[in-house]
Amino acid sequence: MVEVSSPLAYMAREARFGASNYRSLPVVLTRGEGAYLWDVEGKRYIDMMSAYSAVSFGHGHPRLLRVLSEQAGRLALTSRAFHTDVLGAFMEAVCLATGMDKVLPMNSGAEAVETAIKAARKWGHKVKRIPDGQARIVVAKGNFAGRTTTIISFSSEFQYKDGFGPLTPGFDSIAYGDAKALENAITNATAAFLVEPIQGEGGIIVPPEGYLREVRALCSRHNVLMICDEVQTGLGRTGRLFAVDHEGVKPDAILLGKALGGGLLPVSAFAARADVMDVFTPGDHGSTFGGNPLAAAVAIEALALLREDKLVERSAELGAHLMRRLRDIRHPAIREVRGRGLLVGVDIDPAWCGGRAFCERLLQRGVLTKETRESVVRLAPPLVIERETLDAAIDVIESVFVALESPRVRPSAAVEPVGI
Repeated sequence: MVEVSSPLAYMAREARFGASNYRSLPVVLTRGEGAYLWDVEGKRYIDMMSAYSAVSFGHGHPRLLRVLSEQAGRLALTSRAFHTDVLGAFMEAVCLATGMDKVLPMNSGAEAVETAIKAARKWGHKVKRIPDGQARIVVAKGNFAGRTTTIISFSSEFQYKDGFGPLTPGFDSIAYGDAKALENAITNATAAFLVEPIQGEGGIIVPPEGYLREVRALCSRHNVLMICDEVQTGLGRTGRLFAVDHEGVKPDAILLGKALGGGLLPVSAFAARADVMDVFTPGDHGSTFGGNPLAAAVAIEALALLREDKLVERSAELGAHLMRRLRDIRHPAIREVRGRGLLVGVDIDPAWCGGRAFCERLLQRGVLTKETRESVVRLAPPLVIERETLDAAIDVIESVFVALESPRVRPSAAVEPVGI
């Protein structure tokens, strides 16, 4: 293996041997600690993305590293062919956090979504008595739940589907944030409504006040499962334990991932009411790594950290500060600042600057994040970030806006957003 040292050499090796399924920003990272990252040349950056919420506890949290090391040295993997002494404790911790009856552990967020789809369909057929093979699931436009074949089938993004057919049927797509659209979409064959309480990849879209309460009422009235995808928004990200908590709503099932693995491992979970989970019988579903002892131990500690260090409250406090400071910038390039807790999007007028170009300028000044929907700059730092560090990042963001040149000609129509 040829040794490399320069950033260009590292990136060239990735390009030579890897698929072109990512367009990464031009930085090569080698180390992380707390809310900071360092590149191979020693430059330090503030992490304002935290791996799409997966690094909510910061990079290399000592408590999580200790549990990871101790459990790895004792027992890391057996598969679900056998019981382990930590799996039940993990399941109990997730049930206590979500208020659900039972949990099915998986690895990635997409796997949790796939599990929910299978559960909703079988519940629809076996419990609701929808004729076999006819159960349908309602989804919202602008959703993002992963890139498996089934999940892209209900995406509204052309790129995610282009060339990957035949796609999976059984989904009905409606406008996000529109309870009337949901009511009109529900039929006797509707098993579930799968929805993100806040759309993350969709552009940090917060639905209208009362929307989730209306959804809950409609689902209850029509015997339809309300399944909330909290993979990105859960575990304190929005200033509440779960984003649905902002409206005091309890869904029938919750999907978790990202932060559940403490930024160290892929850990996800489908948590649901007993009658929903009980449709599964031995052999229906599984995963070699799902619920492995290493993942279970780290997730238990992550949930404990969330509670003991009051990170949910911290997210609410720092998130309010972040929103105030961003809105005080008042630059004409800013179309909107929106979000909740430490999940905030800055929607930039593309006549001034594209989202990626803005993130590249932030990178040059020591702040790392990623655009979504082309014009929205996502700001989602680790929940453990210090206020001074957050202010430093906001100062950099403001300086980039100040340095933007005024556009000579503004577009006559809004630029249509495309995939991430």
